This record gives sequence, structure tokens and C-alpha cells, in this order.
Amino acid sequence: MTLGTRIVVMKDGIIQQCDTPQTLYDSPQNLFVAGFMGSPAMNFIEAKVVKSGADVLLMFGSHSIKVPEAKAQKLIDGNYIEREVIMGVRPEDIHDEQLFIESSPESVIDADIKIYEMLGAEVYLYFAIDQYDITARVNARTTARPGDIVQLAFDLSKIHIFDKDTEKVITN
Repeated sequence: MTLGTRIVVMKDGIIQQCDTPQTLYDSPQNLFVAGFMGSPAMNFIEAKVVKSGADVLLMFGSHSIKVPEAKAQKLIDGNYIEREVIMGVRPEDIHDEQLFIESSPESVIDADIKIYEMLGAEVYLYFAIDQYDITARVNARTTARPGDIVQLAFDLSKIHIFDKDTEKVITN
């Protein structure tokens, strides 16, 4: 990614997206590009879109998160209410800092940490949400260790939502 000013991402000989490395990372146009760009790869969770009063929620397992207004409007406009979608969240957009958790109560989940991988300046925490294996990239000062149940929060401004059938992006 660091050598090119433009990158072409191909799958089975078909161009999926051609753009700058940063745009491919921040605004992937489909599920393949989203999973291809970045290390560790983007986390994917199948979720149901539900409208609750004025709020739009993504529900998965026993969890629900409130979708930010701009992203919610795209789900409403695309007739995704009561439909299955795929939510994508990059590992660095899952936080364990208390200040972030307190300021984002609509996105907090409890995670049972399975693996702790120290990489120097950062730590990868591995856990599961229902049947989905999830990776979080957090600060090396984290106190989370295997066997701990910790609170984590998604940065909802950075979630990606994909159409489950077409695998094309609905909103980044």
C-alpha cells in the first residue's frame, strides 16, 4: 500500500475497486475490498436492521447498537429496515479506554477475552460475539487478559454496513 498512489483490487480477474490506498481503506465499495485492505482484517458481523422509535439499531445475538443518524438514514432510504446486513468494524475502531466507553454507551459490548497478543506499542485482543471471531487493536497499556470479561465500545462513526446479498457497501 505504501508504494502506490493508486491501487487496483481484483478478485477472480474482475476489478473490485481502483483508488488511493487511503480511500480503499476508509471507503471500501464492497465486502471483498473491506476484508482485503488492512491488517488485521476488518471484523464482519451479520446483523438485523431494526427501527425502534426514532432510532435505527443493528441487532446481533443479544447485542444491539444504535446506528449514527447519517448512516441510519441511508439504511432507511435503502429499505433495509427488518433486513439482514453485514456490519464491518476495523480492529482499531474497537476501544477499551474508559473515557471512550463512557462517551459511547450505545455501542458498548461485554467481551470474554480469549487471546491477548502483545505487539509492543499495541495489543490485539481476540474474543467472540456469538459465532463471530473478533479482533480489537488496543493500546499496550490495556489491563485486559485472557479469561477477563471486559467492556469494549465500537466507534460508530467508523462502522461500515454492507448489503448481505450483493456484498456492496450501503454506508461507510
